[in-house]
Amino acid sequence: MTDIRQAFDTVARQLTAQGAPWELARDRDGMRFYKQAPAHLVEAFAVARQHGDREFLVYEGERRSFNRLLDEADEIAAGLQARGINRGDRVGLAMRNYPEWMAVFIAVVSVGAVIVPVNSWGQPADISHALGDAGVKLAFLDQARYAGIADWLQDNGVPALIARPTDADHASSMANFLAPVRGKAPALPEISGDDLALIMYTSGTSGKPKGAASTHRAVCQALYNFEFAAAAAAMCNMDTIGAMLERGYEPTSLLAVPLFHVSGCHAQFLASLRGGRRIVMMYKWDVEKALEYIEQERITTIAAAPSMILDLLESPAFDKADTSSLFSIGIGGAATPPRVSALIQQKMPANFSGTGWGMTETNAQGASLTGAAFTARPGSAGLPHPIVDIRICDERGARLATGESGEIWVRSPCNIREYWHRPEANAAEFRDGWLKTGDIGFLDGDGFLYLADRAKDMIIRGGENIYPAEIESQLLELPAVKEIAVLGLPHERWGEEVAAVVHLHPGQALDEVELLDFARSKLAAYKVPGRVFFSERPLPRNATNKILKRDLKASLLAGL
Repeated sequence: MTDIRQAFDTVARQLTAQGAPWELARDRDGMRFYKQAPAHLVEAFAVARQHGDREFLVYEGERRSFNRLLDEADEIAAGLQARGINRGDRVGLAMRNYPEWMAVFIAVVSVGAVIVPVNSWGQPADISHALGDAGVKLAFLDQARYAGIADWLQDNGVPALIARPTDADHASSMANFLAPVRGKAPALPEISGDDLALIMYTSGTSGKPKGAASTHRAVCQALYNFEFAAAAAAMCNMDTIGAMLERGYEPTSLLAVPLFHVSGCHAQFLASLRGGRRIVMMYKWDVEKALEYIEQERITTIAAAPSMILDLLESPAFDKADTSSLFSIGIGGAATPPRVSALIQQKMPANFSGTGWGMTETNAQGASLTGAAFTARPGSAGLPHPIVDIRICDERGARLATGESGEIWVRSPCNIREYWHRPEANAAEFRDGWLKTGDIGFLDGDGFLYLADRAKDMIIRGGENIYPAEIESQLLELPAVKEIAVLGLPHERWGEEVAAVVHLHPGQALDEVELLDFARSKLAAYKVPGRVFFSERPLPRNATNKILKRDLKASLLAGL
């Protein structure tokens, strides 16, 4: 066992022991959970009041304290009760990153209703599908989302409330909704940990998104686990934490990902709300704007997808900006390419960065590593959390040996209860408390998790399993390559062949021969792309910055 694993185990035992803050207990099925975690989200949010009038949120020149945001949430909650929204009712939330998004989220779950955050990057048909599938009784939208589905709302009898409407006097504006309840607070209902709190629709890179339905207990266990992970990482990296504190900057996170995904909602918004950390929120990702915020607001941490971190660290403006406050980079949403790790060490020699693995269905929980472990274990997603069991299985569900790649199965109190109204999916993907994640990976001898790819993205060439993420990670080492997507195309002899779609950095040149020569020097012969396509435009991505390979593949097939 390595020193890093031993250090983590020692710290974990201290933090989870009897009487410790993260004391572990077991339920009747033997699943571990945090004994002292909040029972429901109203209890979880209560600690935010302790942060009082300290600044919590900065957005496009607007500034809100903890108290102000919570007061706004109270008014919305009182308005919901006045509208007849009761425990268990579903309430839709479809808007871009606005302060109102946060206030609505808190308000809805505080009255015992179920919040349904919807991907605001989707087409109107996608948004109306999610709202209809969830059976929402009311929907909060921004002006653009309202304009796109106004007819659907009317046809289906779903009342809408509009944040920041073009017409400030619109009858459905949030201002009009709140006028009768200014200064009021809701009558808090009795809420059980088993009550549903959240239906969050999966990103839908293939097929229609499914509603991942989570209980209050699942989300609270997830939030408490974030706090365990932060404490454990700090105790394992005391020298680094000391150096960070000596800089004297207030902990401030740049929220650059959408709130409607667990990485934005859980890992940043809700975790910061409980932890008393300041957030500077972006309407959407813009690398130049991000660097302005880092400099002006003294950002200390940013967590984002690998593609966004590459945008930031490779920007010519990065070296010119004052990024002295930036101490931590968190990478999520995909395995960390070596190029990203190398750039972090090059651009930020002293840093407290990390990565992890989780998904909507696990409320962002799974495994993580930060600080020295991140440097020592390149490519790893980390160690499983104390309340998370991970096993690697073959296609039949049989457990594989250490080091063998297969599908990641996970069991945790943070897992969703079900896919909303999807009995077939529930029967196929849940087994005896375990969730089949669809992600491919392996556990090494020390228990560190490594990701290979999504099962649905795997290419089978002549009977050989090929994981596109491995090829993408290697080809990203070419300096000219800005983005790359590897996928399988039909092949008469092999069944599928490896194809690569490449988008280059502006002003850079690379031809197919150079790319393939590099690929042959790094990869087994059967993994080298048989087809290469260069795209002048950025590759299509969804709201969580994952490349839409389904769209790319359809486009390629249409042109062949």
